[in-house]
Amino acid sequence: MLNANLDELTTTDNNNSAAEISGIKAKPLKECIIEIVSDAGEGAQKAGQSFGSVSAKMGNGVWTVEIIPAEVQPPARSRAGASGIRIRFGSNKITNMGDEADLVVAFNEQVLYGRIEQDAYKAGTIILIESKWKNSKVPEIKEEYAQALNEFKERGFDVREILMEEECLKHVDNPSKGKNMWVLGMLCSIYSRDVTKAEAQIRHTFRRKSEKIIESNLRLLNAGYSWAAENIELKFQIGSEMKQVPRLVMNGNEAVGMGVMAAGIEVCSMYPITPATSVTHYLSEVFEKSGGLVHQAEDEIAAIGFAIGASYAGKTAVTITSGPGMALKTEFIGLASMAEVPLVIVDVQRGGPSTGLPTKVEQGDLLYAIFGQPGDTPTVVLAASTIEECYHFVILSRQLAEAFRMPVILLTDANLATGVQPFTRPEINLDSFSPPVNQSPWKKEIRPYEWDEKTGISQRPIPGQADGMYVLTGLAHDEESHVAYDSHINQLGCNRRSRKMAAIHKTLTPPKINGDESGDLLVVGWGSTLGAIEEAVSLARKMGGSVSSLHLRFLSPVEPGLEEIFKRFKKVMTVEINYGDEENDPLITQENRRRTQLSWFLRAHTLIDVDFLAHIHGQPMRPGFILQRLKKELGL
Repeated sequence: MLNANLDELTTTDNNNSAAEISGIKAKPLKECIIEIVSDAGEGAQKAGQSFGSVSAKMGNGVWTVEIIPAEVQPPARSRAGASGIRIRFGSNKITNMGDEADLVVAFNEQVLYGRIEQDAYKAGTIILIESKWKNSKVPEIKEEYAQALNEFKERGFDVREILMEEECLKHVDNPSKGKNMWVLGMLCSIYSRDVTKAEAQIRHTFRRKSEKIIESNLRLLNAGYSWAAENIELKFQIGSEMKQVPRLVMNGNEAVGMGVMAAGIEVCSMYPITPATSVTHYLSEVFEKSGGLVHQAEDEIAAIGFAIGASYAGKTAVTITSGPGMALKTEFIGLASMAEVPLVIVDVQRGGPSTGLPTKVEQGDLLYAIFGQPGDTPTVVLAASTIEECYHFVILSRQLAEAFRMPVILLTDANLATGVQPFTRPEINLDSFSPPVNQSPWKKEIRPYEWDEKTGISQRPIPGQADGMYVLTGLAHDEESHVAYDSHINQLGCNRRSRKMAAIHKTLTPPKINGDESGDLLVVGWGSTLGAIEEAVSLARKMGGSVSSLHLRFLSPVEPGLEEIFKRFKKVMTVEINYGDEENDPLITQENRRRTQLSWFLRAHTLIDVDFLAHIHGQPMRPGFILQRLKKELGL
């Protein structure tokens, strides 16, 4: 593989040496949720990502969610500055972040308050906290620490103090550089992780650093492992019940990058923007090995312009961005549609509007992606629901863009972008690549926009083909690419471009229903809410609820058969991470109520009343949050 972190997962027995050292038998668990929280810059995310990767390589199902503050460098020891990661892992496939955590490692007490405010913990959650603050020379900090521990215990948390830095000082001079690796070792001991895989993961993570730095981190890993084995009675073991097949472990942005290469795309043009930037970090490391080029433009407008130019020259390109970047790309998306130049656009959604919540998740770009350009601009819009789909849908997007000569927008989001999950290793298929650029002479009798009356598709002249020269224009034009001076030409062009959408729609099948084909309630979702919705629906069904769900991947054109499916249920409701008015909000009536984006769209499309459940907390959907609404709707 191009990246050592993407090696095939292998099945090994869980490492029990920590339990053997301590003499404590590891308690078997089906799954667990842990968090590591700290001030920004202390490496909590790196430790958690490594722990998740090790667990995945041991055959566990894994889902990680990064905890990122709104500011790049918030004040130390601040509630709003909590930075870190959540790792949910288990013996079977894991599809979402879950609900309250079972165990949390905290580098100070203040960051825990920020997570408590988000209902991240429950009575009984184990807190392993850095206790150096107990003896702080600053009276205010000493008092804050003591008060916090009392409050945590009153809430029912299982608080255990650990002198993390003191232990690290036995092995390094500066514990702030590497304490996260000591914590990684401690967690590997507690959860019976294979320490040799953790060592390999550290070597991969710090592969660009000196051997001295790598060895320092390995010492801290093993020190934390040994200390926990001898000093903490907590010992758990989570085996694997999943079918053992070759798997990869990566986050959604890495999956997009790998999909770019698997699609045979050779040019990625973008401007850095959170949370999409790490796609190009990954591609910059490996893309050249597959013959690709990463172009960092001076701004978002230049990035899409460069991509359109590359696509016009015969090499369909991809541009990758987030919400604010999409706003800047608007005019050029219209150009790609009018000029019928294939183009793949990946939008890694974040909170908005304007700069909004750069580090937080939202599903706020759906209606923009479908309708956000001036005039009639038919655009294919797909939404990935899993990290695996982030890979496969890039390939599909390129194929659609080239087959129909139009822009294709792939929506992911911050939850998928930074979350880590294992999935079945895909087979590279050369049929996914673009065919070689056709440089045979163009047949003079074929016009550059020889639209097929039924499908709207026309052949694609490539610059350099003999007799294939034509004027590319963003103006309304006829089949010859001449400006549309005659009144009927604009109507004809709009008809033909729209006809492509109908042609694509004919190839789609109705979405599969998760549950019964009819019932009291149907939950409809899109994007990264898939796992949380299906887990909540499964729990509600076990309680006796008549509820099913379906998840949409094609939003434009939308998947067929929805009206017929909706009519088989007494109520239809979407679950989304974008804004919608609550019914009991002040001044809100059925007439003026602003609805969530998919809810609004489906009401217009099916003429069926579609309700919604929404939040824009900047956090992924939790199954427990959805379940509470399902219980209310179903009277459970």
